[in-house]
Amino acid sequence: MNNSDLVSEGEFNFSAADFRTIAQILLSETGISLGENKVNLVYSRLAKRLRALGLKTFREYCDLIQSPSGETERGEMIAALTTNVTRFFREQHHFDHLKSEILPPLVAFAKKGGRVRIWSAACSSGQEPYSIAMTILGVMPDAGRYDIKVLATDIDPNMIAFGQEAIYSDSAAESIPTALRSRWFLSNGSGAFKAGDELRGLVSFRRLNLIGSWPMSGRFQAIFCRNVVIYFDHDTQAKIWERMAPLLEPGGALYIGHSERVTGSAERLLKSEGITTYRFSPKQASKS
Repeated sequence: MNNSDLVSEGEFNFSAADFRTIAQILLSETGISLGENKVNLVYSRLAKRLRALGLKTFREYCDLIQSPSGETERGEMIAALTTNVTRFFREQHHFDHLKSEILPPLVAFAKKGGRVRIWSAACSSGQEPYSIAMTILGVMPDAGRYDIKVLATDIDPNMIAFGQEAIYSDSAAESIPTALRSRWFLSNGSGAFKAGDELRGLVSFRRLNLIGSWPMSGRFQAIFCRNVVIYFDHDTQAKIWERMAPLLEPGGALYIGHSERVTGSAERLLKSEGITTYRFSPKQASKS
């Protein structure tokens, strides 16, 4: 290999062609677009996979993930390259809006036998859906007795397993208000906290690829899809919003990340209501 073809000359030779192969697979499998500025990130995260597999070059790794026997490793690659930055009650204003504007009528609805569903898309290791669940329990402590569920989905099966286990380090749990942590979490005595049964009972974790099929059987009163579409190209972002909008009940809320915005035909269906908060309004679309 000509050294001019290399984009990294570390422990493993990593060529521009290797990077393009990995970027194309990630794009086709997840919708995530990798710019050339991500070369070092790709190298550092996947070098661990090469060591684990006993491979000598990224060329060998690319051959593996493109082969019929490479399906499992493609999943490992996606898990390694997807970003899982999260914390409890991240972007607090969304949970304040959920508590004050969305949940009060839903409490009465649920007590009459109504079905309440909230979706945490790209839930990572579970901090977001458990924050939603704590917000629900804050206005309805007996929510577990009613038909109320938070659907938590992520493309990474490792994150799904983490969320289901629901054990968080002391540093991760610091962002939970003390009163809520004392009420809904159990200390394991070694500096970690486990979500209690009442909290975990409200959340159902499932693996889901946002550019794949969405096997939803009903609508949601709120959807959290935050800080994930920024990794997609503009066309894919618009398609995500277009698919999400009809999954909301009329008046349902969509919460997105601070650097994101709704684009495409969904703009006709989603009415802005505060910072990165939208309401589904099919009537608005019929007027336009």
